[in-house]
Amino acid sequence: MIVFARTKHETETLAEKLRARGFSATAINGDVAQAQRERTVSQLKSGALDILVATDVAARGLDVERISHVVNFDIPTDPESYVHRIGRTGRAGRSGHAISFVTPRERYLLRHIEKATRQPLTEMHLPSVEDVNQTRLARFDDAITAALSDTGKLEFFREVVAHYVREHDVPEVDVAAALAVVLQGDEPLLLEPEPERPPRRERGDRPDRGDRQPRDRGDRGARPQRSWDNGVPLAPYRINVGKRHRVEPRQIVGAIANEGGLVHADFGKIQIRPDFSIVELPADLPREVWDALASTRISGKLIELQRDEGPGGYRKASHHHGRNQKRSKRDRDY
Repeated sequence: MIVFARTKHETETLAEKLRARGFSATAINGDVAQAQRERTVSQLKSGALDILVATDVAARGLDVERISHVVNFDIPTDPESYVHRIGRTGRAGRSGHAISFVTPRERYLLRHIEKATRQPLTEMHLPSVEDVNQTRLARFDDAITAALSDTGKLEFFREVVAHYVREHDVPEVDVAAALAVVLQGDEPLLLEPEPERPPRRERGDRPDRGDRQPRDRGDRGARPQRSWDNGVPLAPYRINVGKRHRVEPRQIVGAIANEGGLVHADFGKIQIRPDFSIVELPADLPREVWDALASTRISGKLIELQRDEGPGGYRKASHHHGRNQKRSKRDRDY
């Protein structure tokens, strides 16, 4: 399997988490030396390695017959990368599967891919906790069945258990349960049921207008920060590319995400103006993100990322360019 991630940091993190769960996995990215990359590919071909976590650049030209699955942990921002990624499996008449993880706010990228490939993607459903537990119990049963078939080892441990039962006067079934606990270790065999989500408030539960707190309008120039599902407050940022530079939202997301190490959950609304664009990003961007984006270019032009000043900033920009930049309906609704 090849798992594609967008940044070098994500490849290392994913590979580490997979190894912690018992999978034979490693990462390759732009920081991996060519000699190490060749050794890794050889391990993948020989079966010494099962999962490769890679960036797009690191996986170019990779052709391994064993690859049966490609997983887009981060959905690519352009259809060409998608076609390149899924082409790592199902080659030369072989069968293969491609699975992409898509968040609700990334569905527009999915539509771009379907339009470019002229093939709709089939939606899959994640297994429930009950499905996972049934599979784990079935595997546990299979392990017991396999152990029972090894009569040589079984005879030895039967005597060990019988000795314990005689010495401690404990039922054999309790000894078997205790051995299962020892074998399982700290990780529970079954998953806990998913907590029930609180019901959404009905319209009748909303407070009356008279009970609502008045909004503080003392600072009309400041924009309110918003928080998305991941709990990170977002704020508007201005970049120095717009419609006249022929930029699209996917280019903005791709450039900022790749260079700044951000993920799609870090993005909010994108408003593309004639000469600049407004992008909602985390309100408290770390210094290393600012430094990484300082030299970022889109369509060959430095984006010059800065915090947006609100409506006053728009008026200032319009005056600077000598024309009235009215917001079109498309910009307002984007």
